[in-house]
Amino acid sequence: METQEAFVYTLISILLSLLLLFWRFLWLSYIAVTSTPTPQLTSHSLTAESDETEFMSYMVRKSKTVNKALDEAVPLGEPVLKIREAMRYTLLSDGKRVRPMLCLAACELVGGHEATAMPSACAVEMIHASSIILDDLPCMDDDSLRRGKPTNHKVFGEDIAILASVALMGLAVKQTSSSTGAPPERVLRAVQVMAQAVGTEGLVAGQAEDLAGEGMSFEENDEAGLEHLEFIHIHKTAALLEAAAVVGAIMGGGSDEEIERLRKYARCIGLMFQVVDDVLDVTKSSEELGKTAGKDVMAGKLTYPKVMGVEKSREYAERLNREAREHLRGFDSDKAAPLFFLADYIVNRQN
Repeated sequence: METQEAFVYTLISILLSLLLLFWRFLWLSYIAVTSTPTPQLTSHSLTAESDETEFMSYMVRKSKTVNKALDEAVPLGEPVLKIREAMRYTLLSDGKRVRPMLCLAACELVGGHEATAMPSACAVEMIHASSIILDDLPCMDDDSLRRGKPTNHKVFGEDIAILASVALMGLAVKQTSSSTGAPPERVLRAVQVMAQAVGTEGLVAGQAEDLAGEGMSFEENDEAGLEHLEFIHIHKTAALLEAAAVVGAIMGGGSDEEIERLRKYARCIGLMFQVVDDVLDVTKSSEELGKTAGKDVMAGKLTYPKVMGVEKSREYAERLNREAREHLRGFDSDKAAPLFFLADYIVNRQN
């Protein structure tokens, strides 16, 4: 009898111990869940209620992701080739990464994922890097400072600089066509949009007219001067920003109507970018800008302050900002938040 009682007591003790362990496990799990810190803002959680600080954090995160992808796209390799060093010198130099950020944000706005648009975002930045290498050459804008460093041809020579520019342009096509997260027809359409942005309907046409406009004499508020200036920068500056937004929307599966609205938005911020750039060129120092200040004035180039005056140029930039924001109406306000913030960032930038 005593043996049976002892067995029952032992069994009850074991069951009570297991029950206590079970409740202890539940309690520890509860503590772990409730004490987990609130997740930090992610690249997808920028909202219409966010502030400028959160947007700047968003830009930093996007830049780091893009820079990592760019670094992997142009490895130095063995043996280290001078041409690759030249490509990386400009491509990976400190930059705002506005164009790739715009591409990624447009993709996400229409329901796509960052990874789908990343190859195209890198391609847009490669085209931009290619264009600024050419833009700085003595036969073009003849500049010796870019992003606070000597320009590419000053470091590597004009021959290597030109080859690096061509190599980056070719790599951009390869990068876009390597996208695996979107149907082939979207990839082909994206390549076509980029090619159009580079050629005689885009950067090349803008640069040619920019060179032709050197030394032209226009009075302030001259309509002919303004039309010529708009042509230059719709092609030279806005075209690549348009391509970034359009390609992002294409890769994200956006509708034709969504793509067109994003194209118009990007044209506005592209022109606004240039207006602000021209104003900064005559109001800031080389140290503040990271490039040679007053260079356009010395070269006799057409600029917005030259044609409109500084104050009217600033007013025009504000109007373009309002128009850009208007093109985003109808999109989900939280998903469009990065693009609203980007427009404000461009109009208020100081370098």
